[in-house]
Amino acid sequence: MTTRKSTPEEIRQRLDRDVERFSNLETGQSATVDAPLGLELIVGAAAAVNPAAATLLDIGCGAGNYTLKMLESLPLRSVMLVDLSQPMLDRAVQRIRAADNELNITAVQSDIRNIALPRDSFDVAVAAATLHHLRGDAEWQNVFSEVHGSLKAGGSFWIWDLVTHEPPALHELMWRRYGEYLTGLKGPDYREQVFGYIEAEDSPRTLGWQLDRLRAAGFQSVEVLHKNTCFAAFGGFKRGSVHGV
Repeated sequence: MTTRKSTPEEIRQRLDRDVERFSNLETGQSATVDAPLGLELIVGAAAAVNPAAATLLDIGCGAGNYTLKMLESLPLRSVMLVDLSQPMLDRAVQRIRAADNELNITAVQSDIRNIALPRDSFDVAVAAATLHHLRGDAEWQNVFSEVHGSLKAGGSFWIWDLVTHEPPALHELMWRRYGEYLTGLKGPDYREQVFGYIEAEDSPRTLGWQLDRLRAAGFQSVEVLHKNTCFAAFGGFKRGSVHGV
């Protein structure tokens, strides 16, 4: 039997209650394995391939952690923040403005599936722990294509997210290891809590499948930065002049 997935409105309501947790750079994503490392690697990769990046798209920005870290390594002049939760956006703007009061910030409270992104506008795009809320194949492909179209030539798109595995026996192994991580972190009740909202809210795909969809969307090349159990950091490059390539 297929479990009914939460609607975007139900997910938004949960996120509205989680602003404080997501406002911590080190522990805001504690339920995701190696979250601080994924953040560090993605920021480093963006700075390596787009060192002059002035414009950033932050999809599912939460409380702004990725943009804050990008500001430390890139000469950003503007950022577009997209999130389902208005309280998350408000906190992100507050924190980012405190770090750089000259940055041009556009905050959009919406589902990324419902936005027509501006064409050829961003040097770097990032989506951290958010795309797993996408459902059918068409939604994934449309979002990847939309992000590709929003990037300037040579721009890069970086993803940190939950992934599944094939065949099922491998997925079961990785899922068991993830459960052990959660239990070690905060106990068995926490494991069941996290597994519960993943079952209700998330529709993750395998890493290989997502890399294939990035290529299909037009990304010239793709790269995996890190993978540990059920989480991965990876991205794609739009055709054009990429630093060091």
